[in-house]
Amino acid sequence: MVRTTPKAVALGAELRAARERAGFGLREFAKRLGIDHSKLSRTESGERPPEPELTAEILTNLGVVGSEFERIVDMARITDDSVWVAVSLPDQQSQLSALLSFEQMATRLTSVSPLLVPGLLQTGGYARAIMRGGRVPQQEIEIRVATRLGRRDVLMRDDPVRFTAFIGVAAMRGGIGGPSAMVEQLNHLLKMAEWPNITLHAIPEAAGWHPGLEGEFLVIDTPAMSVVHVENRLSGLFYQETTDVTAYQEAVDQVLSVALGPSETVELIAGEVDRIKESE
Repeated sequence: MVRTTPKAVALGAELRAARERAGFGLREFAKRLGIDHSKLSRTESGERPPEPELTAEILTNLGVVGSEFERIVDMARITDDSVWVAVSLPDQQSQLSALLSFEQMATRLTSVSPLLVPGLLQTGGYARAIMRGGRVPQQEIEIRVATRLGRRDVLMRDDPVRFTAFIGVAAMRGGIGGPSAMVEQLNHLLKMAEWPNITLHAIPEAAGWHPGLEGEFLVIDTPAMSVVHVENRLSGLFYQETTDVTAYQEAVDQVLSVALGPSETVELIAGEVDRIKESE
């Protein structure tokens, strides 16, 4: 049996999105294909990635053609990569679909972010400032901001994911977006810290070396598997092998050993809000 992988989840998300764009319900489309709806459901969830032949049949019935057809069928040819590196824009978009799906399935998310507020905790103003600074095309900014803010649903739903965020003090003092945007962002963190499913830890600037200095990463725990997502300027990576995931879980423990506790973190954030207001 083919195991669930980040690429299999991304492939399933692509097929589900194509079906929904075509206006078909799950049972209706499964009947059209001549397969059981439970098989189609497992295909779209990434639990049982389809063979390239079934993928092609699904896309043909949905009217997907050309380069999009070839791209998605190509995804079905190799779904068990132990490390999935996404460099091209289409691959990065597929990886974003997988990330959103994993966040929806997760029971726990652990973010280590030394220089920026994690995406799940960002305000609209802070996110826009990052994207403008990163020279994202103006016409894409609002769509990307909406996607980022929409990800917060996993924290607010009836059965919310447990989220632990390790945030560098440098991120809280970075001044991204200017004083008003930072005050809004820091106040949002204070509000989020009150939620029972969210735990914040500040990483002091004088903490010395810790794995967070190697870069931001996200550990995603789901009932089926744990994966790690890492991003840099040019690419995104998913790790799924047990040894790789364990290395990042151990890194979380190392960061925890130098981070401030939740109450100290709240005090530090509140102090930063006061500092910014006094300097205006």
